[in-house]
Amino acid sequence: MTAPDLTGTPAGTKGAPSGKRRRLHPAWIVAAVAFLALVGAAGFRAAPGVLMVPLQHEFGWSTTVLSLAVSINLVLFGLTAPFAAALMERFGIRKVTSLALCLIGLGSALTVFVNQSWQILLTWGVLIGLGTGSMALVFAATIANTWFAKNRGLVIGILTAGSAAGQLVFLPFIAALAQNPGWRGASLLIAAGALAVVPLVLRWLRNSPADVGVLPYGAEEPNAEAAEAGTTPPLSGGAGAGVPSPATSDSANAAVRALQVLKRASKVRTFWALAAGFAICGATTNGLIGTHFIPSAHDHGMPETTAAGLLAVVGIFDIVGTIASGWLTDRFNPKVLLAVYYQFRGIGLLVLPLLLGSSVEPSMIIFVVVYGLDWVATVPPTAAICRSVFGADGSVVFGWVFAAHQLGAAAAALAAGFIRDATGHYNYAWLGAAAMCTVAAVISATIRKDAAKKVPVAVA
Repeated sequence: MTAPDLTGTPAGTKGAPSGKRRRLHPAWIVAAVAFLALVGAAGFRAAPGVLMVPLQHEFGWSTTVLSLAVSINLVLFGLTAPFAAALMERFGIRKVTSLALCLIGLGSALTVFVNQSWQILLTWGVLIGLGTGSMALVFAATIANTWFAKNRGLVIGILTAGSAAGQLVFLPFIAALAQNPGWRGASLLIAAGALAVVPLVLRWLRNSPADVGVLPYGAEEPNAEAAEAGTTPPLSGGAGAGVPSPATSDSANAAVRALQVLKRASKVRTFWALAAGFAICGATTNGLIGTHFIPSAHDHGMPETTAAGLLAVVGIFDIVGTIASGWLTDRFNPKVLLAVYYQFRGIGLLVLPLLLGSSVEPSMIIFVVVYGLDWVATVPPTAAICRSVFGADGSVVFGWVFAAHQLGAAAAALAAGFIRDATGHYNYAWLGAAAMCTVAAVISATIRKDAAKKVPVAVA
């Protein structure tokens, strides 16, 4: 009797019609749990913009102080990511993810006790920053590279949309709770959302296909001759298919591995192009819109709940845009997609100062829809380029590129807060960000198409 392949079809009958029902590959169960984990971890991403004004009213803290807390969070969010990717290879995806969710829950729950500005830097900044950094978008890339040999772009798009879904799920409730009973109730909601996913992660999130005795989804079974000879052909699906699992990685120290990957990647021009573009991506999403859109709308007389509703619409279309971007990444040149995404975002930021007002006009609806479609659509093509150029190092390299994303976000969050305190408005922040998007579009368009042929794949 022949053994079933990954989809449950007997070996040797591929392409033949079959009336048998195919079983679900475990990779899709892992992807589903990973999606829920990203949703649970995303609660805080919706919080700063909504809670900034209530905290200012209660404690009298300046926009700059609260922006500093967000900046610390974003810096740790980014710098933790590449080490988290290496830790996932070393200790397993399940352990690292569970710990990250617990840190997010702890940091958010402790926020209710703050009464000094340094305490908000510790909770919002350090604890939640470390937790969310370990659950950053590199988590999506790690799941896709480890569990999937095909449809990786689509999977990364779907998982990245989990963060958008988290924003969509949490934001309206956070905004409502911030009004009544208050921002402390909103903080507890974020903590509950993160901790609720931990049992699912411990039960269903497997570290690698080897744990359940299968190959990655879409990978070809090695032929019998190769198995007998002791040689196994590479898995289908590109250079990144051979991401080391926790059981096979020869890295004894996750931090050392992450730094070694950075050293190798820093010698490649493509890495710096991706990092520069992604830094601008972070500045124009998490740093500006995610942190300062609601306070800016409030400056123009718009109620906070209305502004939060607009950000929720961004979250809705972010899901659509990111999944669509994953589909497009599997079919078109990713550097072209990046250039288009960045330029459209720049146009949106250029006109934003003209759209803000006390009421929601049709032009503002158009802005949030377009900006939502473009929010993190950059992730699938960026991850794809990392995988094709850096092979087995691709997930960790993407972690470093994502670190640049969050450093850009942190700088923009702090700079925008300073601009608001100095000038009384955010106009210069929006216009500066629009100019940076044009720079990112040009950088992305000049990424060398033949980089994968010229750069040797570094395997840890």
